[in-house]
Amino acid sequence: MDKKAVLKESSRILKMILKEELTQEEKKEVVADSVDNYQHHVNPAILDVRKSVSTDFSFVEWEDEGALIRDTHGVEFIDCLGGFGIYMLGHRNPKIVEVVKKQLNRFALHSQELVEPLRGYLSRLISLVTPGDLQYSFICNGGAEAIEMALKLSRLASGRKWFISTVNAFHGKSMGALSATGKAAYRDPYLPLIPGFQHVEYGNATAVEKAIHNLVAIGESVAAVIVEPIQGEAGIIIPPQDYLPKLRKICDEHGVYLITDEIQTGMGRTGTMWAVEQAEIVPDILVMGKAFGGGVMPITAIAARPDLWENMKTNPWILGSPTFGGNPLSCSAAIAAIDYTVEYDIPKMAKEKGNYILEKLELLRTKYPVLQDVRGRGLLIGMEFPSDEIGFELAKGLFDQRVLVGGTLNNARVIRIEPPAVISMDQIDTVLSCLENTLKTL
Repeated sequence: MDKKAVLKESSRILKMILKEELTQEEKKEVVADSVDNYQHHVNPAILDVRKSVSTDFSFVEWEDEGALIRDTHGVEFIDCLGGFGIYMLGHRNPKIVEVVKKQLNRFALHSQELVEPLRGYLSRLISLVTPGDLQYSFICNGGAEAIEMALKLSRLASGRKWFISTVNAFHGKSMGALSATGKAAYRDPYLPLIPGFQHVEYGNATAVEKAIHNLVAIGESVAAVIVEPIQGEAGIIIPPQDYLPKLRKICDEHGVYLITDEIQTGMGRTGTMWAVEQAEIVPDILVMGKAFGGGVMPITAIAARPDLWENMKTNPWILGSPTFGGNPLSCSAAIAAIDYTVEYDIPKMAKEKGNYILEKLELLRTKYPVLQDVRGRGLLIGMEFPSDEIGFELAKGLFDQRVLVGGTLNNARVIRIEPPAVISMDQIDTVLSCLENTLKTL
């Protein structure tokens, strides 16, 4: 290690981070550095694929607030991508930031030995805002990790082995979560994955029951069914209204746990605090993430019924012991996020604004047939186009008008709209106007 080289580079970076305002030269420097670092130290493919809606790489994310993202030169984008669901409460929500700053000034991480209060406070709040008797929580760092804990807890509590998931499901990219995921593009490079997963058609409860019946008939045992209340990555696929109630009934009849993955749909995104509330069911395990950290800190969790925790009495760490899981900073953000979500009725806000957007999109669909379908709940909305290429052109057209949506060249047939719930009506109308401008050119 060349200490002088390290300190020279770290000092240069820290100087720019700590400055209130960059000079024009420094702004250009950040842009050039960012492209070079992605090319040589992050992953050059990201520049070709994920960032491809930009015709050049002069736009580098530097500041944000509310529903806006600014680049190094102060160019503003209205954020209708929302980190695929992270920014439900907006970017750097002042109330969340204030709480995190206060906690940072007290203590940031935990000793791993003493009982830390914020993990307990957050777990209690989770039990109050989740449906039914979801009493105990396990706090994690990322979505895939939370899915891993849900799968492990199901096997640990049931003593059974198999899982039933769905085709086109997305549950994460760690080995266990990827085994539950139902998209070949993500799975193929890592096959064979963890055994004991069977995938059936999404929205078809009968297929789930048949899978359970057939596995039991050949001497296997089923631990859990894992399902998204709405499939997000698959293209905002909304199942029949009776789908989740049927799954709940099937799981009860066969002694199988029901895991609902609400990493994207939770915290008010679909118009209720949790999407399962619209189906009036209580899962055995509910997985949460993304907006759970208030758009400020990374944090995820699972909440489960008390009977699933019996096997932890002799070894409370058997499920897992993530070093940073349940750390005070992240917990403080999640506590503030729950408080803000409930106080300002974010689910109602999402429902009303989402209905408004869907109504306007339906009018655009009748005018511009290239927009083949519009669907969604709350502020989880999908626009379907005939091909990835056309969807990509729409995302690019919106980008050129300073609106961010979800769309890359190889995954853009369904463009997602997931703005923060705090987006203003004026900003929504601006987005819709930009959308119509782009549809005209398509």
